[in-house]
Amino acid sequence: MILAALVAVQTPAAAAPLSEQEPGLIVLPGASSAEGIAKGQGSTFYAGELFTGDIFRGNIRSGTAELFINAPVGRNAVGMAFTSRHNLLFVAGGATGQAYVYDTRSGATVAVYQFADPVTSLINDVTLTAHGAWFTDSFHSVLYFVPLSKAGELGAFRTLQLTGPAAEIIGGGAVNLNGIRASRGGHTLIVAHSTNGALYTVDPDTGASAAIAGISVPGVDGIELAGDKLWAVQGSSNQITRISLNDDLTAGAVEKVITSDLFQFPATVARFGNTLAVVNAKFDTGFPPTADQYEVVLVGD
Repeated sequence: MILAALVAVQTPAAAAPLSEQEPGLIVLPGASSAEGIAKGQGSTFYAGELFTGDIFRGNIRSGTAELFINAPVGRNAVGMAFTSRHNLLFVAGGATGQAYVYDTRSGATVAVYQFADPVTSLINDVTLTAHGAWFTDSFHSVLYFVPLSKAGELGAFRTLQLTGPAAEIIGGGAVNLNGIRASRGGHTLIVAHSTNGALYTVDPDTGASAAIAGISVPGVDGIELAGDKLWAVQGSSNQITRISLNDDLTAGAVEKVITSDLFQFPATVARFGNTLAVVNAKFDTGFPPTADQYEVVLVGD
């Protein structure tokens, strides 16, 4: 979900300063950056501080959040995913080339995976299936898979080489694969390609990919999926595009474009019923961003 800002053709003007009292706004207290979000149990969410790796825990009903995990120095927190079955939070480690797994009961680190060289990789997002977690790397045409047993045991990771259009890598620091979600019980993966402004399906067994026709989402970052509905966050456009997918995931159509005066370069989204919880990354202020405050915005889906 990180760094779609780097491929934006235009940078929007900075939004007006936001107040903690604004409705539909949940401040991440003390955060100096923000990027990823995951739905927890009930109305709980987890959001990450991009450049420190710290994890906040909040509640969309109470409209509050607090620091939950003070991560060790050197970590990043980008896309994340939560499993209530084992109370585990999987976090993409961005420019570290790593991924982290945290116990959400204690906040303890359960595992650290070193997928790739931090100099040449960008571990950007993660999705969960019944069998484990899939991570994207924005600088390589691969996915990384961390197995998770029914008993909650983590295994050694493996790398899946992609073929087809999702494997296209544009160099020069461009962000390629970004958001990811699992469909059809994990038998198909959907990935977002920021530079191409496109969505692709990926076969998790073979790595073969195909374009989802009829869709253009420039600067796409995080995505969310529920049935045949997909939400694509486009931070550089300050919007979320809701897409209806056909049955075989070969094509889609735009149903709705969601905007808010509170959006300031949104990056990722988690869905709570008919409510979307959206992280303001504020990359329009620079990279690293320089805003005084970072928040989660609540909007209808």
